[in-house]
Amino acid sequence: MQIISAPPRSGFSACCSPSGSFLHLGFARDVIFRSSSPSRRKIPLRFPRASSSADPLLVQAARGDLVSRPPAWMMRQAGRYMAVYRKLAEKHPSFRVRSETVDLIVEISLQPWRAFHPDGVIIFSDILTPLPAFGVHFEIEEVKGPIIQNPISSEDDLNNLHSIDLDKLQFVGESLKILRSEVGEHAAVLGFVGAPWTIATYIVEGGTTRTYANIKSMCHTAPHVIKSLLSHLTRAISEYIIFQVKSGAQCIQIFDSWGGQIPPNAWEQWSRPYIQEMVRFVRKECPQVPLVLYINGNGGLLERMIGTGVDVIGLDWTVDMADGRRRLGNKVAVQGNVDPAYLFCPLPALTDEIHRVVRSAGRRGHILNLGHGVLVKTPEEAVAHFFDVVKSLRYDSLFKESVLENLEPVA
Repeated sequence: MQIISAPPRSGFSACCSPSGSFLHLGFARDVIFRSSSPSRRKIPLRFPRASSSADPLLVQAARGDLVSRPPAWMMRQAGRYMAVYRKLAEKHPSFRVRSETVDLIVEISLQPWRAFHPDGVIIFSDILTPLPAFGVHFEIEEVKGPIIQNPISSEDDLNNLHSIDLDKLQFVGESLKILRSEVGEHAAVLGFVGAPWTIATYIVEGGTTRTYANIKSMCHTAPHVIKSLLSHLTRAISEYIIFQVKSGAQCIQIFDSWGGQIPPNAWEQWSRPYIQEMVRFVRKECPQVPLVLYINGNGGLLERMIGTGVDVIGLDWTVDMADGRRRLGNKVAVQGNVDPAYLFCPLPALTDEIHRVVRSAGRRGHILNLGHGVLVKTPEEAVAHFFDVVKSLRYDSLFKESVLENLEPVA
């Protein structure tokens, strides 16, 4: 396997200042609509930061810029549905080896880029990857999945945690630099992290769970332990985000994968404040980098997610895109949300669903994605068709009239 490791271009960390001295530019745009109706009024579109036409299409859309078509990428874009990945995995059966070795990370990340040319290339990694760097050791078993060697169940267990040692994550930084060099300006390089609550569930439960009984119970029996753990994770993950951006990531997705497994009022108490703090921390250092928040099962949380301060909210496939847009209003961009099962349907049905989702999302502030990750055994030709369709779209054709709806949250 040969990886071309051309020296990365300078300026990867231009958006991040160690002193936080860059201006955080806020603005509201007034868009004037051409219409024969004299009652048509100006609608302020609130997107938080200035952008550049030199940025990749995905970054522009995430910031709310007017673009010619929606950019597209897929969660679990690289993985077992691809024959080239399965062949590589046979040679390197350990997931941690594949996700912690620079040349393998780069090769796997670039496999879907070479095959389909999506608008975003996400690093092949895992939300648990940074855990050993701050004192939480784990293994991944083929059947059981991640196993945390020393779960946290008491205040004494917190003593095993320490500040994140980014030197132990250089394989992530080096991989991002190479990906940025390989992809150039043809696509955005994406990094990602797990949200504090989601990471905490693994650390407390000792691995995956279907009930979340231990951590839910500890929120009442030992709330000080959970709060301390979440605070520690917030700082560590924030520093990890900044590290990824300085290494070349142009957009970061935050996965609160298990945020939808607790009631909305509990999410407001145990997840949202820590995501908010992460966003504030990252904004000080990297004000220009878009942040995406995805929660699986987020239909009951959409309005609450606005308050986190992220730029983009990912919708899972159980939320109707038009309804999600109405509920979120014009405060944030959206991502999603084609049901991954459509990739098993006849291609004309997939085409129709892509068109429906894009029309429902509107012509501004939308990144096309699935509502969840690519499923195992998904036909590669369907993935290729997905990207071919979106690349053929033009907003000017889909929306004949130059009219943007006034999308305000419903009461």
